Amino acid sequence: MIGGPVILAVVAGSVFAAGARHHDRGQGNGGGAAQAATPDPNCTLVVPEHPLSARGLATPYKLVATDPAKGPCHEANPDQAAFVEAAILTKDGRLSVYDPLVIDKGTRPAAPTVRPKVPTGSTVGIWFGFNSAELRLKSSGHYDSLAQGKCVNGVPGSVFGQFAYCNAPALFRAAKTGTAKKHLKIPALGTAKDGSPCPTTRDFSVVDQDGSDNVVTRYLADANGRIAQDNAASRASLRNGVRVDTPRYGHHRHGGKAGPSAGAQPKVLTNGSDNLLLTHFIDPALGCKPFTVPNQSSDNLSSSALPLDELSAAARQRAPIALVPQNDPMTLVDGRTSVRKTNAYRAGVDMPRVGAGSDGNGAAFCRTLFGDGAGVQRVFRDKALLKTAPSPDPGTAPNLFGFLAARANQTFTNLGCDRLLHVGDPVILTTDGNGLVVDAVLTRLGRTPPPSSGPTNGASPSVTPSASSPVTDAPSAAPSTAATSSSPPPVANGGSAEPSSGAPTPSMTTVSPSPSVND
Repeated sequence: MIGGPVILAVVAGSVFAAGARHHDRGQGNGGGAAQAATPDPNCTLVVPEHPLSARGLATPYKLVATDPAKGPCHEANPDQAAFVEAAILTKDGRLSVYDPLVIDKGTRPAAPTVRPKVPTGSTVGIWFGFNSAELRLKSSGHYDSLAQGKCVNGVPGSVFGQFAYCNAPALFRAAKTGTAKKHLKIPALGTAKDGSPCPTTRDFSVVDQDGSDNVVTRYLADANGRIAQDNAASRASLRNGVRVDTPRYGHHRHGGKAGPSAGAQPKVLTNGSDNLLLTHFIDPALGCKPFTVPNQSSDNLSSSALPLDELSAAARQRAPIALVPQNDPMTLVDGRTSVRKTNAYRAGVDMPRVGAGSDGNGAAFCRTLFGDGAGVQRVFRDKALLKTAPSPDPGTAPNLFGFLAARANQTFTNLGCDRLLHVGDPVILTTDGNGLVVDAVLTRLGRTPPPSSGPTNGASPSVTPSASSPVTDAPSAAPSTAATSSSPPPVANGGSAEPSSGAPTPSMTTVSPSPSVND
């Protein structure tokens, strides 16, 4: 997601995530009109002492600006919100998750945090997500809490970006020991409605330019911007919040837009992620069920989580397996590939180190993602199923198929597949007059037609791939008056996903992506 950093216009979130970007506003001199200010994209989390203990998990993390001169960081601002997710594995194989709280430094939680149960001999792992560009971890007080937690924020001089973890490798090792002893069972994937195995976070039909990133944690906020864990007790304490969308953060969004608020409900903050996209959108559309365990911070209700998704993927994903490649933007160092940083990232998500052959090779990853039947082709084969599923972000596309097509379109560019393979983007999008992706065509890799030069006159692209033939050599006829676009389709900043009743049907535009990569 971030390594360059990369800025994307579309892609990501959850039913309660990712909507229009929200900006802090300030008054001009003399009480003039409010002026929008871009939130500081770089924030720091102060990690509490002994973060792997029950006390450390229940102690809120503190959010501060990495460089105060560039503006403050506020957890209640969806464009700056950071998220923490933990997994607790007992020595007898009982697994649960817990969401440590994040608050602004100098504030108090809106409601008391839940103290988790961490029996003696348990192993705890922690993962982080962020809704903007670069999140750094910092030790608290006189103690080196980063060393206590065995936290990894990247490599010296180069952080991952939105992602970090503490003690993750130990948690995954303990889980493998538990499964070997049959104390812990990883559920089978099951079969999707399309007849293929249910996907995981390492399925080439699910990954984008930065797979296995971010978390599924949810927080609540009151009207004053104070934060609480998402549970019944917190909701009873918060009275005057307003539910809002989480952002189109930094480089791209993974998963979704919240509906309108109803009554005096608390504001819901969510970290858009590949995990959320898979478990809350793709799985339901394909008739699949994710791996879930009790969430101690949310009334012990069943919850998915990044570590659960990675345990499932490591145990159940069939070849081809989408491991984090060296051209993942979050593993780059100064825009260049780094085996060391790639391995550091992989260690946090239970993936093997970069090996010989094509393992970690960016070109091979791009070729499988866009040229193999197990990759983006599956999205187009499942078009009928996905078009009836809700969109993670109605401001990008009216349904899940359009959203995933837009996501794939931008992934090609942001992975640098155009430069690595010397071909054009095979995913051709069609947008309406509001910039929504309403259809898409997947051409054969290396046979992408040149950008069109004007809008089509119909309500669908010139070629619509069918379920039996998802890949076409090229559109049968280029639109006679197509409009060329040098960038991916715009995303509406709020508003309805569809034209209002009575409005004229908008014209359609086939959009060809830019061949450049924004590092």
